[in-house]
Amino acid sequence: MTQVSYKGLKFKPFIPADEIQQRIAEIAAEISREYEGKVPLLVCVLNGAFPFAADIFRNLTIDAEITFIRLKSYSGTSSTGAVKEITGLTEDIAGRDVIVIEDIIDTGRTMVKLLADLEAKNPASLKVATLLHKPEVCKADIHPDYIGFNIPPAFIIGYGLDIDGLARNLKDIWVVDND
Repeated sequence: MTQVSYKGLKFKPFIPADEIQQRIAEIAAEISREYEGKVPLLVCVLNGAFPFAADIFRNLTIDAEITFIRLKSYSGTSSTGAVKEITGLTEDIAGRDVIVIEDIIDTGRTMVKLLADLEAKNPASLKVATLLHKPEVCKADIHPDYIGFNIPPAFIIGYGLDIDGLARNLKDIWVVDND
């Protein structure tokens, strides 16, 4: 497939599924080495990070737990620029090694707020794994511990990333085709 269309936009291949899976295996191996003898808690940020978190989790060679949270920062189709609510975190993370699993970090504002909220719950350690990072547009002082791919500031879909709820199930990552 050389092109897909959603909502009147055309997308071209950007990161193929095999490259995504290879990078995930490398990140999971790194996490497994760093947390040897520990049982980290992976906190998956829904909805977009679900495929990434599942694949990281399955590739770990250590014991780990996983939980899911959802952040609310949108009003309609526009970001309010502020995280209003974190829903779903019922685990006590005090004294736990926590790894936040995110699909993409662009401006970084949401992640800064999330990390501050989680840090207030006194975890033993707190790290971030993101599949995609847009360092050129990052406005916050955030430095993910595990990065799948640094990408330019372009609109992408697939492998958890959506356009109005669609395209999350694509195995590859696609970028909007402006040609």
